[in-house]
Amino acid sequence: MAGRKDQKVPVRNAAGRQPLDGPVQLHDAAVAHMRAGRHLDAQLCCQQLLARDPGHADTLHLMGLLCIHGKQFDHAVEWLASAIRREPKPLYLTTLGTALLQQGRGAEALKAVEKAVELKPGNAERWQNLGLVLAELRRNDDAILSFQRALELHPGSWDAACNAAILLHQAARFEEALVHLDRCEQLKSGNIRMLGLRAMTLLGLARHAEAFGDLERLRLLDPANADVCNQMGNCLSALGRYDEALLSYDRAFALGDKHALKNKAIALEQLGRFDQALAGYRRAVADDANDAGAAWNLALLHLLTGDFEAGWAGREAARWRIPVLVEGYPKLSGRLWQGIEPVDGKTILVCPDEGLGDVIQFARYVPMLAARGARVILLVQNELQPLLSALPGVAQCLPKSTAMVPPYDVHCPLTSLPLVFQTRLDSIPAETSYLPAPPRDRVDAWEQRLGPHDRLRVGLVWSGNPRHPRDRARSMPFRTMAGILDADATFVSLQKDPRAEDRPALLEWPELVDPTTDLTDFVETAALVSCLDLVITVDTSVAHLSAALGRPTWVLLPFVPDYRWLLDREDSPWYPTMRLFRQDQRRDYAHVIAQVRAELNATIRRGAPRSAAC
Repeated sequence: MAGRKDQKVPVRNAAGRQPLDGPVQLHDAAVAHMRAGRHLDAQLCCQQLLARDPGHADTLHLMGLLCIHGKQFDHAVEWLASAIRREPKPLYLTTLGTALLQQGRGAEALKAVEKAVELKPGNAERWQNLGLVLAELRRNDDAILSFQRALELHPGSWDAACNAAILLHQAARFEEALVHLDRCEQLKSGNIRMLGLRAMTLLGLARHAEAFGDLERLRLLDPANADVCNQMGNCLSALGRYDEALLSYDRAFALGDKHALKNKAIALEQLGRFDQALAGYRRAVADDANDAGAAWNLALLHLLTGDFEAGWAGREAARWRIPVLVEGYPKLSGRLWQGIEPVDGKTILVCPDEGLGDVIQFARYVPMLAARGARVILLVQNELQPLLSALPGVAQCLPKSTAMVPPYDVHCPLTSLPLVFQTRLDSIPAETSYLPAPPRDRVDAWEQRLGPHDRLRVGLVWSGNPRHPRDRARSMPFRTMAGILDADATFVSLQKDPRAEDRPALLEWPELVDPTTDLTDFVETAALVSCLDLVITVDTSVAHLSAALGRPTWVLLPFVPDYRWLLDREDSPWYPTMRLFRQDQRRDYAHVIAQVRAELNATIRRGAPRSAAC
């Protein structure tokens, strides 16, 4: 016989064995159904309980949770608001924050979870939830503080340590991230995601040997992970273990990582296997036309091996797809000049697009551009503006930080000018000195400060920008450079901001003249360099400055140098007064310094005229 329409359907417990009558039984059954994924049964229990007790706060909260699971966020907010009106528990406020966040109501969500923390400030979970909301709102610094507070209250919270580590890594705060990653490893060893992040963090700290250890563990845990093999290759390359890196890149490529083709070509290049590296870059470009990095590296290798025609053209085609170059170029609305249309009578804005040394090297093209009838406005890094203001052909020289640039017709990157002027090895514009001479009064002041000129004066630079991607190959410890300091000469440090690890060794050489605190800009450095007979330097902006002033300059180069220094030659077609000293396959600067010391002593014995090319 059919039952009446208003007859209640008996609700059974989670095991389905007997009807439920009491509020506690109904609520417990609803929770059990929800945890088991039987959301409809959970809802029926809640509805029956609320029919008896409409203000039952825990059940109102449970209805809110069920609506969140069903993505009914408007209904969830209503149920949760009702629960909070009955009893403002921190748990209810936190759940309300979740629902509001799903609706895109971030500010209201934050207020809810902040209230939950205020009601229960000693609860680690509440701080963890606050951190999650702050991270969702991209208030990462505040989120990190919340996760760290959660860890203070509950040091065993893996989630809080994990979330803090992720955000700290994103902020490039690698030392702090590593602390939390170490805690993650202690709490839950072998987590693949955290182990991978720890390896990347160690790479960010240039602790390549430790990173490689984590990557080896990862490969054992996840042997089919192509990215791990690729990163192992990168680690080995950074450690100078290029032959081993090739094997890792081969494994990565076999597992499907196309980036390994480019990275393998980089390793081949560092091994001096240039034909194979060229083929590798070409294959990487053919395999992925969008791999701007491979195209860029291919262009630079063409330049390094003397194929300027392919190199300049390839470099120009790739540079607008390299994010760091695009981001570093001024945001301009005018037309880009590519050297085709005449510029006679037009104003051209020439902009820096790479480092300080590049600007000094390629500033030689500005007078040539002016000779075509262009009015040249030169935009340069702030540090270089005083030096290049008097460069021939420059109508106006502005610092890069200038708020507004004057009107112009077209703009052009400075390093595009070699392509514009179709520069080949035999057509490099190589005047002995093309930079404006520093003011006479500054030169005289340095002459007085240096004292009697009775011995050869030699300027020294042993390290470059520590953030340069190839700093490990380009720079050397001061203790290595000190191998020439017993020569009969006056040595003058041009090394700005010596590294902490060099300071103990510097104290052992009090006779080294160190005026660097007074080298406030490049004009001051140029004035001091003009008083020296020789500058011995690694590949830095000082090398370009000294040689562009026509000073005798010895540059110490890694086994595979930057493209501009070419291969297998002791001179530079860019700078007539420059001499190049190169590492051999041992990649050892001690060997280079021994050679430099012998040549320096020979120069001193010859009694070479001061200020003559050495």
